[in-house]
Amino acid sequence: MSLNYPLIFKPTFRDYIWGGRRLGTVLGKPIPEDGIFAESWEVVDHGEDQSVVANGPEAGKTLGELVQQFPQDLFGVKAPTETFPLLFKFLDANRDLSIQVHPNDAQGAQLDPPDLGKTEAWYILDAQPGAKVYVGLKEGVTREDLAQAVEQDTVIETMHVLQPQAGDCLFIPANTVHALGKGLLVAEIQQASNTTFRLYDWGRVGADGKPRALHIEQSLDTIDYDKGPVQPQTPQATSDPEIERLVTCDKFVLDRWEFDDRKSIGDEKRFHIVAVLEGKVRSSHAHLDQALGKGSTFLVPAACGPLSLRALEPTVLLDMYLP
Repeated sequence: MSLNYPLIFKPTFRDYIWGGRRLGTVLGKPIPEDGIFAESWEVVDHGEDQSVVANGPEAGKTLGELVQQFPQDLFGVKAPTETFPLLFKFLDANRDLSIQVHPNDAQGAQLDPPDLGKTEAWYILDAQPGAKVYVGLKEGVTREDLAQAVEQDTVIETMHVLQPQAGDCLFIPANTVHALGKGLLVAEIQQASNTTFRLYDWGRVGADGKPRALHIEQSLDTIDYDKGPVQPQTPQATSDPEIERLVTCDKFVLDRWEFDDRKSIGDEKRFHIVAVLEGKVRSSHAHLDQALGKGSTFLVPAACGPLSLRALEPTVLLDMYLP
């Protein structure tokens, strides 16, 4: 028995206070009729947070169980790990997120319990007029400058601010202070970590009416003050004119595909996470014989090999995998 077919998972939702309704109205996610929803976790294996298979012979199993049962089938020639190393999600920022920072792997290993670091990349699906991202410190801001800004409630003045457009990609390495602003719909690929240190939270309160916890000293200790401002990624050409490389780092590779015919995705060396951003595709695989439109996500294990996709209309998708 092998894990040789493309996997669809049941999304899990996070109802953080900054969320909205666009995960349902724009991306077609089955969010409940009432409430606000900030994140849809599409592929995750992080402690009790587990994606559950929705199709094929392994339906009902968690991603963590698949990692343990089919490590070679899933990872291919890439060294299997005890847990799935990446997490993919969609985010609906209806309000500004906190100014925050994530540790690197070495820092995460010192936590109790230990966690991975969190390097991430954002792909902007939609940006309402005036929407902003806060990405890195302005040039020359030191730890002392930032600590003083915290005391004086002027943290935002130390941040590098951009107004992104749909189609922009921003790479946020661990130790980079950052925040999404209100009015953004985003796809995010990241290390499978959920450790966040909040530096600033706009003076607001949580659902319980109390100010949300800040982690000022941890944030100040975690930030890399030499990183400076973050700029949008410049897409790089590949050997295929329909594929652009948006990010290459030691944690993941992120490619954007734009096509309107047939293409094969995946290989026998590694897994691929695929997310449809525009258009619609169909696979001929028996366990994925359905049209997959905007917001659809699936995982192609290494043992599946190349998966043939047919674009039913002009399509844009993200392909994410280990380097």
